[in-house]
Amino acid sequence: MKWLLLALMVTSTVASDLLQSSEMKKEGETPIAGVLGVILRKRLLILAVACMAISFFSFLQLLAIADLSFAVPASAATYVVETLLAKLLLKEDVSWQRWTGAGLVAGGVFLLAL
Repeated sequence: MKWLLLALMVTSTVASDLLQSSEMKKEGETPIAGVLGVILRKRLLILAVACMAISFFSFLQLLAIADLSFAVPASAATYVVETLLAKLLLKEDVSWQRWTGAGLVAGGVFLLAL
């Protein structure tokens, strides 16, 4: 059950971050006062907020059944997935230093799984 909750949390966090990044890049620079208006006009940003809520409640459930020392480090898997998808979907330039960091995080998450 804890792996299912972790997968749900990682998936919803990644979806939220990708949706936010994609939509805000389309919108461009927005004054702080105008951010709420942008959120209300963009359906994908509303979906991103819903994904954040799913992630938050999944994390709460994960904490109910797993140790904090597992839940927090394992949630770092989002960094690996987001780096990969930023390169593939958002066409971002990812430096070798970031790939190295993502690889180290992936190794840490693997060690937690043992």
